[in-house]
Amino acid sequence: MKIAIYSQHTGKYTNSILSELFGFSDKYNIKFYLEKEFANILNRRSNIKLDYTIFSSHKDLDKSFNLMITIGGDGTLLRSISFVRNLEIPIIGINTGRLGFLATLNQDLLKPKLEKIIKGEFKVENRTLLEVIIDDQKSNDFPFALNEITVGRKNTTSMIKIRTNLDGEFLNSYWADGLIISTPTGSTGYSLSCGGPIMSPQSQTLALTPIAPHNLNARPIIIPDNTEIELSVSGREDFHLLSLDSRIISVKNENSITIRKADFKIMIAHLFEDNFYKTLRNKLLWGEDKRNI
Repeated sequence: MKIAIYSQHTGKYTNSILSELFGFSDKYNIKFYLEKEFANILNRRSNIKLDYTIFSSHKDLDKSFNLMITIGGDGTLLRSISFVRNLEIPIIGINTGRLGFLATLNQDLLKPKLEKIIKGEFKVENRTLLEVIIDDQKSNDFPFALNEITVGRKNTTSMIKIRTNLDGEFLNSYWADGLIISTPTGSTGYSLSCGGPIMSPQSQTLALTPIAPHNLNARPIIIPDNTEIELSVSGREDFHLLSLDSRIISVKNENSITIRKADFKIMIAHLFEDNFYKTLRNKLLWGEDKRNI
C-alpha cells in the first residue's frame, strides 16, 4: 500500500497525526511518501523519526498510489491537487485549520478514523475542475482550479469591466472589482462570501458571482458546467489578476480568457458517516436555533 502525505507546516498536531499514521505501517504494510518541502520543514523543526520516501512533483506519483492524505485546512488540500492531477488518487484531508469544507476529517478520536481510511472504508466523490486558456500567454504549469477561477483588479482601486460570453453568446459586461467562476466545490468559499449560491457537489453547475458590482442588478447566475465561458477584461491599468484557487498570475488586459470544465476530475474521499449536507449543518451552524430544541 502506498500513501502520499502533504502538508505546509509542522507542529504539535501535525507530529501527533504523523505518529498515528506511521503506527499503522507494519500492520498494513504501508509505504509512506512525504512531499519534499514538507519533509524539509519536518526535519528542521521536529525531532520525530519516521521512515518515508520523498516526492517533489506530480512526476513522482502514479496510479499505483492508494491515497493522498493532507494535513491542514482546505487550502492545503487545494494545493495538493497539483501533485495528484489526473492520476485518480483519492485525497482525504485531516483538518487542523478552521472551517474545513473539504478537509472533513477532524482530530476527535482520530486513530480509529485513520484506520478506517487505511482499510478502505471510505467513499469517493468526483469533483469538477475548471481549466483556463489565455490567448497569447502561458497561464500556468497546471492551469486548473478545484474551487474557483477569479479575475480581479490589479494596482488600482478603480473598477474593471469584464465582458462575459457564454458559449459565444454575450451575457453581460460586469463593472466590478472582479468576477468569480465557481465550481460546486468552491461554492462554500470565496463565492459564498460575495453573495453567491451554495451548490451541491453533484449538481453539474457553475456559478458566476460578481465581486462588489457597481450595477446593483448584477446578480450571481448558475449555468450548466459544460458551458464555455469567455472573458475579456479592460480597465485603467494594463494588467489584471487571475487566480486559480490560491495561485495568482497577471494577465494583460483585453486578452481573451476561456474557462471550461476540465476533462478529468479530482477524487475527494470522506468517511461514510460524513456528507456534504452534514458538513453544511456543522460548519454554517444550520439548525442552531433555540426553536429547534
